[in-house]
Amino acid sequence: MRTVGAALAALSFVGVAALAGCSGEGSGDGVSQNASPASSPSASSSPSPASGWNPKPGSVAAVGDSITRGFDACSVLADCPEVSWATGSDSLVRSLAVRLLGPAKAVDRSWNHAVSGARMAQLPEQMALAAKERPELVTVMMGANDACRDSVRLMTPVADFRASFEASMRQLRAGAPKAQVYVSSVPDLKRLWSTGRLDEGAKQIWSLGICRSMLAEADDLGPAAVARRDAVQERVVAYNRVLRDVCAKDRHCRYDGGAVFGFRFTGAQLSPWDWFHPSRDGQARLAEIAYRNITAAEPPA
Repeated sequence: MRTVGAALAALSFVGVAALAGCSGEGSGDGVSQNASPASSPSASSSPSPASGWNPKPGSVAAVGDSITRGFDACSVLADCPEVSWATGSDSLVRSLAVRLLGPAKAVDRSWNHAVSGARMAQLPEQMALAAKERPELVTVMMGANDACRDSVRLMTPVADFRASFEASMRQLRAGAPKAQVYVSSVPDLKRLWSTGRLDEGAKQIWSLGICRSMLAEADDLGPAAVARRDAVQERVVAYNRVLRDVCAKDRHCRYDGGAVFGFRFTGAQLSPWDWFHPSRDGQARLAEIAYRNITAAEPPA
């Protein structure tokens, strides 16, 4: 525990990338192992005539932060993109790319441009890289790092968050005007706190400086601490409104309807090294949620 604790102290320099409530493996809520075809949907599937949305895109590019990079899922303080919910190859996670394309095609037809520690201000650059791949689908999971700062004062203002996301969509459209976009909601950081504070190991790890705006002094229930956590929660809710509203203006964009924010992840779905990022099991849950929403005939309510 001392060795892990010492290593995790470096997290404050890594720019802990977003969890706030995400994780996955196996069959849980969402698409079951038997129901999700990991075989070979056709890359030339035609869009649904009702919505214009193609539920079986033939290629996937991912942008985002450490969650999409699989940070702390395989070993401490390291990316593990092979377990990424979006583009990973791990057979237990069964990433979105694997579910849509099959294991063989996913190798050549999916790309991961996410960066651990990234905030919304870095998304336009990632979108430009994604556009060069000319993907049929781009997945976006970004925003937890904008709220998860050393203090409430340092959180990204909502107006800046909106401006960066709008710029990101323009950047994508400049290079890939017809690419579909799937936007994940920002996870629920307050639920993460309320779950983890019951575990002494989690609190010990958090005390090293992970997501101080929400997780600092986890047992403090005084007025100031409650107000601080409420402020973070309100900001996350505001970010999700921005994601929903900006996505709604693009005919090729689909928001998850708050599915990731609303999912109740447990300790088993969080990294044992930081109790913050998704474990393999957590990554699989994210893949299930995404697959279900992308292949649905209608977008989430």
